[in-house]
Amino acid sequence: MNDGPESSPPHRPHDIPLLFVARALRGFGDGFATIILPAYLSAIGFAPGEVGVIASASLLGTALFTLGVGFIAPRHDLRTLLLAGAALMACTGLAFPAFQTIAAIAIVAFVGTINPSTGDLGVLIPLEHAMLAHAVPDQKRTHIFARYSLIGALSMAAGSLAAAAPDFLVRTGIDTIAAFKFMFAVYALLGFGCFLLYRRLPHARMGAARPSAPLGPSRGVVYKLAALFSLDSFAGGLVVQSLLALWLFRRFNLSIAAAGSFFFVAGLLGAASQLASSWIADRFGRINTMVFTHIPASVFMMLAALMPTLQLTLLFLLLRFALSSMDVPARQSFVMAVVPPEERAAAASVTNVPRSLATALAPLPAGALLDYSLFGWPLVCAGVLKITYDVLLLAQFRAVKPEDELD
Repeated sequence: MNDGPESSPPHRPHDIPLLFVARALRGFGDGFATIILPAYLSAIGFAPGEVGVIASASLLGTALFTLGVGFIAPRHDLRTLLLAGAALMACTGLAFPAFQTIAAIAIVAFVGTINPSTGDLGVLIPLEHAMLAHAVPDQKRTHIFARYSLIGALSMAAGSLAAAAPDFLVRTGIDTIAAFKFMFAVYALLGFGCFLLYRRLPHARMGAARPSAPLGPSRGVVYKLAALFSLDSFAGGLVVQSLLALWLFRRFNLSIAAAGSFFFVAGLLGAASQLASSWIADRFGRINTMVFTHIPASVFMMLAALMPTLQLTLLFLLLRFALSSMDVPARQSFVMAVVPPEERAAAASVTNVPRSLATALAPLPAGALLDYSLFGWPLVCAGVLKITYDVLLLAQFRAVKPEDELD
């Protein structure tokens, strides 16, 4: 008995542009939301520790929703789940500025889609990963994921530049809080745009209509990767873009417009690095690409915390951004390459959810550290933990070669 849409035919390259455009819209929204979020919360009277609570609530909700979506994805139509996620994004933009108390905002942050991080976290990520993997042959997967990540990075960079819009609106006479609320309305419109794009996708399943379990033969490898990724993500959670922007605001009195310009340049550097990611992965392997670009990025981040001036701090942060995203397409492609097709949605979710949970825990101590001191302790701690992750990943998976790397 058939209880839903059948699997769409494999390799549908004409679906990829729709997913790319949707990723661009979401990235643009996340790009300005990560900067505006701490500024808005500060403007309505929240302390850094409370901003950390909101960030943790958002990331924790993202983790739990991603977990649920990943495990029901093999049993349900991916198009329907994507539509639901886009609708949630639109509702988040409308609901977020409607409340002023920390409890109410924390609930909206928990349920909604605004992500204080620049990473590839979110309820729609594993669904789009599964759709992309379904649409292309194996030998093209890393290149497609590199383009997907590149589009995300470029759109987030453009969104960071758009974070200067509230300053412009204030100069025209609009109230500061009203200017922030306008940007949340733009975020809602971007969610509606994603909804319209997802409606044009075909119905799709990643396997049988009633799979016995979301994960089967790949369970051991996926769980081991998830554990390692969670360590990296806890470190990343200490320096999510919202808290990094907050640190720059407090330590150097950086303006929102200047922060937007900085994160725009940082996003462009991250995007440029992803152009080289697939080329490096093809020649040196995905794991080597992940590790040997990640370690220097962590060193630069720790050096940024030690710099006495804004100019030197921003320089080392830009060096960090130039390398820190190069592992993203290699990691995404590696996960898809080491699991069978019917387990890809669940694998993407299981590897993303511990990352989200670990990231969700980190803003609490990071916010406390920022309350305690203006020194960049979160950056130093994050760098040490990330290098530890790189060493463990290399030790555990250097010998694991997907079939396309063997060829």
